[in-house]
Amino acid sequence: MLGADGIVTAPDERWTYGYDNSRRHALPDVVVRPVDHAQVLAVLRLCNEYRVPVVARGYGTATTGAAVPLSGGVVLSLERMNRILRIDPADRLMVVEPGVTNQAVQEAAAAHGFFWPPDPTSAAVCSVGGNLACNAAGPRAVKYGTPRENVLGLLAVTGGGDELRAGVYTTKGVVGYDLTRLLIGSEGTLAVITEATLKLTPLPQARRTLQAIYRDMRSAAEAISRIMAQPVVPCALEFMDAKAIEMIRGYAGDVLPAHAGSLLMIEVDGPAACLNDAAQALIDAANGAGCIEVIEARTADEVAALWKTRKALSPALRTVAPKKINEDVVVPVSRMPELIEGLGALAERYRITIVNFGHAGNGNIHVNLLANPDDPQEMERARQCLSEVFDLVLRLDGTLSGEHGIGVEKRDYVGREIAPTTLALMHAIKAQFDPLGILNPGKKLPPV
Repeated sequence: MLGADGIVTAPDERWTYGYDNSRRHALPDVVVRPVDHAQVLAVLRLCNEYRVPVVARGYGTATTGAAVPLSGGVVLSLERMNRILRIDPADRLMVVEPGVTNQAVQEAAAAHGFFWPPDPTSAAVCSVGGNLACNAAGPRAVKYGTPRENVLGLLAVTGGGDELRAGVYTTKGVVGYDLTRLLIGSEGTLAVITEATLKLTPLPQARRTLQAIYRDMRSAAEAISRIMAQPVVPCALEFMDAKAIEMIRGYAGDVLPAHAGSLLMIEVDGPAACLNDAAQALIDAANGAGCIEVIEARTADEVAALWKTRKALSPALRTVAPKKINEDVVVPVSRMPELIEGLGALAERYRITIVNFGHAGNGNIHVNLLANPDDPQEMERARQCLSEVFDLVLRLDGTLSGEHGIGVEKRDYVGREIAPTTLALMHAIKAQFDPLGILNPGKKLPPV
């Protein structure tokens, strides 16, 4: 059905399709690389006939094990379905295949004066299909929303091998149920997306970047609440705690004041004529008790200098803790001070270093537990600590994942957030889309 170049059978080549950005790995029995919707449809119908598990895969940048073929079977790699099928500036939409990278979408949209709001850190190497699978959004979500708010419609193949077209080409539409947003974030457990109609947004005329430095974490968390309570919505609001700043100093040198206890990166965009007033409104909101200084960048070099600190964090963490436990919890913005203080208390109780940073404007904080995987006692303390981190998040009316997804890493904690009746309905939905349970088995939902 796919031709010789559409099948990977050699063990060493199959090995490279058995992992994602978690520490998990499993060897698939075969890898298939379709080039279009018709081939995906044929593969899924064949796998239904023989009851063979299928795991759809983009470029493996997710962190939860969702793309790992734990049951063997077929890995359906969408890497060759990487075309931009249509750009329609008049209707502000773009139709793409799932294997196209986020960066390629941004570049194509920019040529027509638009952008697609989701912008994960891994934009250069992550696929749009992967973005949709996890509802991965990035910093701009604080103003522009997640993929669920920026996708108009989908073409997909269900786990049962049926074609499905969901959504519309318009910005309004309420005919039937909203299957588009059901599939987005479903981590490939219901259907394989083969085409997506993306909603584009006009590029802003101008952008202004600010860096606010605080004496301690509570001061920064309170500033976030002030910033999000006033009318000017930033297009990015990133947060780093004292441990993150310490990591950056060790990696990039003395780029921040010695007394900095936390930091906010703030960006605002919009019409050039309004930007001075908008930036001043954010400066006023950022200032307050515990604020050491607010720095405003106006030139490209100044902007690059401010973002240098944030961009140094990920390589710093990889250097210090290459096998860290990385979670992406979310709480209401007003509860962030309680979350940060609670995480500090847990770090002290369990003697685990916790580094916090993330998309503060919508309360999406990346909680990094730095534990040595070669020390069984420390790893056990880390596991106990992580369990209490999740309990803390739920007590604060939060959720266990904002954009990384569930996969298998968080699957066993899902029952703490979702009630049994709701879980039963979700399992029924899974059975409706995937009657034989072949599509990404064992992921997303805890077993019945």
